[in-house]
Amino acid sequence: MTQKLSGPEKFIEWGYLGEHFSKIKTEHLREYFREDPGRGDRFSLTIGDLYFDYSKNMIKNETLDLLIKLAEKVGLRQRIDDMFSGKKINTTEDRAVLHTALRNLSGEPLMVDGIDVMPLISGTLDKMKIVADRIRGGDWKGFSGKQIKNVVNIGIGGSDLGPRFVCNALKWYSDREINIRLVSNIDGTDIVETLYGLDPEETIFIIASKTFTTIETMTNAESAKEWVRSSAGNTEFISKHFIAITSSRENSELFGISPENTLEMWDWVGGRYSVTSSIGLLVMISAGYDNFISLLKGFHKIDEHFKNAPFNENIPVIMALIGVWYNNFFMYGSHAVLPYDQYLADFPAYLQQCDMESNGKSINLEGELAGYHTGPVIWGGIGTNSQHAFFQLLHQGSRVVPADFIGFAQPLNDQGDHHRKLMANFFAQSKALAFGRTGNEVLKAGIPEEQIPFRTFPGNRPSNTLLFTRLTPETIGMLIAIYEHKIFTQGVIWNINSFDQWGVELGKSIASEIAEDLTSEDISGNDHDSSTKELISVFRSLRDVDEGN
Repeated sequence: MTQKLSGPEKFIEWGYLGEHFSKIKTEHLREYFREDPGRGDRFSLTIGDLYFDYSKNMIKNETLDLLIKLAEKVGLRQRIDDMFSGKKINTTEDRAVLHTALRNLSGEPLMVDGIDVMPLISGTLDKMKIVADRIRGGDWKGFSGKQIKNVVNIGIGGSDLGPRFVCNALKWYSDREINIRLVSNIDGTDIVETLYGLDPEETIFIIASKTFTTIETMTNAESAKEWVRSSAGNTEFISKHFIAITSSRENSELFGISPENTLEMWDWVGGRYSVTSSIGLLVMISAGYDNFISLLKGFHKIDEHFKNAPFNENIPVIMALIGVWYNNFFMYGSHAVLPYDQYLADFPAYLQQCDMESNGKSINLEGELAGYHTGPVIWGGIGTNSQHAFFQLLHQGSRVVPADFIGFAQPLNDQGDHHRKLMANFFAQSKALAFGRTGNEVLKAGIPEEQIPFRTFPGNRPSNTLLFTRLTPETIGMLIAIYEHKIFTQGVIWNINSFDQWGVELGKSIASEIAEDLTSEDISGNDHDSSTKELISVFRSLRDVDEGN
């Protein structure tokens, strides 16, 4: 496949950035802060309850100016308008991208293929409220008349990671009388352990699959159905124990779920952007309708900020441009996300899908091979646990990893002086990463000279800090939306489609072929490579070994 200059490198601003990088690449954050005592204030922004500090990055005013000019040249403003207006910017699937409409409570018309989608969204939200209120209020009874106490979400990808993260993030606001669990992995251990100790008579399942054919989800759904059936016998139980979230009512009805128990999904909402759609039913059941609406308002606050704020005051845009700066000029290939709040433990995993499934592409919008790096590897963990796991690499490793620190000024659980110590670490780590420790500073600390090489920290490890007042449903909505729009902005810069995921499909299709081979009598005629054939053969022989021998 030939490589053409059809991405950002074709613009003169890209070349200017390259020249600028050559001039400043050896400079140090220590110098930047020494020369500019007001840097911490100048390179910061506030919106609502969020204070965003990006001063500990390898950027100057000139850097930001050049990056913003690049954003303007690639047509970012028009692409933002296209997304919000319902234009089909997901070109490979000929779809609009309207997750932003899900959290717009204004009711203003928004047309897709000649249909105003806002009444559809509003109607689904109303239906979600009815379902959630019935379960939370104890009015939804199982086949034996027992009150529903357990709600199990069965989905995978965005139908699992979004509800999982937000339910855990808002656990402080949840109804603790309702037991929330999630199943995603096709490994039977997941559903067996998830259902362990639950009573089928008190359990309802949410089956979340856009097509209602996703192999992992439907395999787990069939197991869940059999689990309830074994207790219910011949009693009609599906209508009392199963809810479908899907765009295929036909397939959900074939499973046995009636339209009354089905919530709609739309093809203009991608799975990884769907937690504010009907996929968020689990969140509404757990935290309640009012908190779910507050969540939507947080999303919408950032949507409006992203759509309207000038680029030099636009938090998602600035985060995205700094990420491009590191990814394509410094060649830093990964990015760490470091929330300092236990409720956000699942956020790095959530972002892995949102970012890497969106921008893990090497083919541009013209169908040509991109001649530059696109999405970085996203990883991370919660502080302070991560400090005792992988921070050694962040501080002294041979690879530089830019990072985002996420914290809250006020704790939800004000336990002694825990929060003061947590936040002391929060601020200390970004400072240590930025400025490090010199050999002279090691000596002044009374450390023996022979220890200098081991006790010296290079610094110049960049980071952003996102500091919220308090963890609320609204701030969680703001947090997610910031990263959604950061990811979209980077996709525009890299000239790729952030809203398809064809890379997920190949492994699925091969797996369906191999599944037959794992049980068929003869696999010699199948067109597998020698390694795969041998692996299947060894698996079959090990599977059939008598455990007693």
